[in-house]
Amino acid sequence: MNIMKKKAAGAMLAMALGFSASAFAAIPIQHWTQASGAQVFLVESPSIPMLDVEVDFDAGSRRDTAAQAGLADVTALMAGKGVRAAGGEPALDENQLGEAWADLGASFGGSAGRDEMSFRLRTLTEPDLLQKAVRLAARELGEPAWPEAVWQRERERITASIKESRTRPGTIAGDAYRKAVFGSHPYGYQATPESLAAISLADMRARYDEGVQPCRAKVSIVGAVTREQADALVTQLLARLPKSESGACQPLPALPEVAPLAAPKEELIPFQSAQAHVLIGQPGFKRNDPDYFPLLVGNYILGGGGFVSRLTEEVREKRGLSYSVGSYFSPGLQAGAFTITLQTRPDQATEAVRVSRQVLADFIARGPTEAELKAAKDYLQGGFALRIDSNAKLLANVASIAWNGLPLDYLDTWVQNVGQVTAADIKAAFARKLQPEKMVTVVVGGS
Repeated sequence: MNIMKKKAAGAMLAMALGFSASAFAAIPIQHWTQASGAQVFLVESPSIPMLDVEVDFDAGSRRDTAAQAGLADVTALMAGKGVRAAGGEPALDENQLGEAWADLGASFGGSAGRDEMSFRLRTLTEPDLLQKAVRLAARELGEPAWPEAVWQRERERITASIKESRTRPGTIAGDAYRKAVFGSHPYGYQATPESLAAISLADMRARYDEGVQPCRAKVSIVGAVTREQADALVTQLLARLPKSESGACQPLPALPEVAPLAAPKEELIPFQSAQAHVLIGQPGFKRNDPDYFPLLVGNYILGGGGFVSRLTEEVREKRGLSYSVGSYFSPGLQAGAFTITLQTRPDQATEAVRVSRQVLADFIARGPTEAELKAAKDYLQGGFALRIDSNAKLLANVASIAWNGLPLDYLDTWVQNVGQVTAADIKAAFARKLQPEKMVTVVVGGS
């Protein structure tokens, strides 16, 4: 292990041991907009010489078309497969780029979600090391090489992985469920061998050039840097991307809202397996919805609380219909799904679905008990520190605040907001958001 790697390992350990001591302290988030249009969100954390940065752009999979589903994912992947020669600096292929990051004891990489395309940098803040890491990240972000041979290899690899996944009941259930819940909305798209075959490097470059621009960037930073240092860092990081002269981007095409379900849907898909896979749900809500906290607390009681949830009590404990059962919301910039998920013996699938639906209907009709509400609040409030007990977790929260337009004091008021939720709030929020009589039910492998 070289000196830089040893320093990085030591700093990460110190961060893990020391961060929690200030977990309940106020977390001031500084926010400003650069001349380029880039929005910056900073939490100064000077006790550990580490820096975590996330740069988000509106270039996620909701910008894909059905014919090119997977374009966002492969664009983010291929952007990290080498940099071209530019500005007197030599080209680096994917192996040389990986070695360069290893030598720095730092990391940088891209990924795509439903809404955003994200790039994350982690490095020590020792001045010489930080400068080298930011410069290399700026090259990778602004000068991707787009190597054709690597794309051909990666397309074959991903295609083989998709084909293999289609032999598993969980994948079959998930694909059918997303299509049924989201219909023609891009949230329901999944990459296929056919859609990958329709994607070229020119398509990736076009997506990248349109979406990955400074004026579209939301940059979240947590670490041992001042505001002045952070501002200079962001300027350098985005310097090699194409810029708008006015600092304002052309608006991206408007996207449709997720349509509510008009009627119930049920899909029973034959499959020979020891367990039937069951998914029940519908479109839910957006992340910035004012019902977020009642739905968060309520879902912990319904099915998000593991062995203490109602679904576990009724489906698993009382009837032995499933080893595990749960529920969750997945909100985004648009309405993500509400889902109940379980696995059960094929001959028990019908009964497990019936009981799960009944538990949900009863919860919506009556809401939680006061005892359930108190237990949920105690757990969520008591566990808040674990949500922000490292720079990486804190960064994820800051990036969510930035991306979803949440208040800058969101983390400071989180415990208070949970504490203010009443049983009536939960009952009303669930009644507004969920319609159990119109939900999708997908069963793969039931008898």
